[in-house]
Amino acid sequence: MKNEIKAHNSVLELVGNTPIIKLNKIAVGLTGNFYAKVEAFNPGHSAKDRIALHIINSAEEKGILKPGATIVETTSGNTGFSLAMISIIKGYKCILAVSDKSSPDKIDMLKSMGAKVYVCPASVAADDPRSYYEVAKRVHEETPNSIYINQYFNALNIDAHYCSTGKEIWEQTNGLVTHVVVCSGTGGTISGIGKYLKEKNPAIKILGVDAYGSVLKKYHETKEFDEKEIYSYKIEGLGKNLIPTATDFDIIDQYVKVTDKESAIMAREISRTEGLFVGYTSGAAFQAVKQYAEMGAFDANSNVVVVFPDHGSRYMSKIYSDEWMQEQGFLDSENIDESLKIEIIK
Repeated sequence: MKNEIKAHNSVLELVGNTPIIKLNKIAVGLTGNFYAKVEAFNPGHSAKDRIALHIINSAEEKGILKPGATIVETTSGNTGFSLAMISIIKGYKCILAVSDKSSPDKIDMLKSMGAKVYVCPASVAADDPRSYYEVAKRVHEETPNSIYINQYFNALNIDAHYCSTGKEIWEQTNGLVTHVVVCSGTGGTISGIGKYLKEKNPAIKILGVDAYGSVLKKYHETKEFDEKEIYSYKIEGLGKNLIPTATDFDIIDQYVKVTDKESAIMAREISRTEGLFVGYTSGAAFQAVKQYAEMGAFDANSNVVVVFPDHGSRYMSKIYSDEWMQEQGFLDSENIDESLKIEIIK
């Protein structure tokens, strides 16, 4: 029998089945057992690979997506990268509307993957014609043979995580998971995971993470959209200034809000203690774990899975830049480790 080359046909076959990794040093002093679902192991380095591939495959199966079509989307960067990657493999064009809050690293990556990018102001209202929501809608309307992914209002966003991420967490923990902590932006990740796990065991707690400056936590608690909650903040891909229908608030047990500063510092700390080079929202997710722990959410028998959504390489000019951190007031010169200062040998 001839030996066969064991190769994948494309990077798309690597989407999903990301590992769960026990958190050790970063969790010292916390009651319970803590595990990270590390989505940076996806080929596009984020959890958004899952929804991008699921939505595109579904559109192809329904005949909505035709050969040579253009894919249009609103994105903070990660979904856009996933769509651009998939478009390359499947032969589609890709146009993306991105918030100017997205890191320059993310925007450069989108361009490098062949996507046309519109950078839109983050400080305007969602219905402002300059917002990335409205720009994407307009581009879709003006572009023949195009589809608008519309992740914030697409039920397939939830379905992608119900079919994959939630199922993986259940199987990887042998059903022993007691709590899941997930950042909430479009809400697809937390809703899909929560739906699957609640069906398996209704006692599992689905704990959300929101940002100060976002409306999600208050809406979850009151069902009221409060514009007074909205103000500018730095974390990308977390929180919202609108209510996404891709969020099933009934599945989520509770939210906490995290700050820009604490989330940025936590991401750096995870990288330095666990050897996991994680993004800004991963820092936000574990900062929320600490806050939930302080609230007494966990006990010695708790098995807590926290989703780390993406990779640190997308934030080199932001949270991993000492200069940027100092500019934001997140890092004092006294807190910079001088032993790590780069030395140039001439």
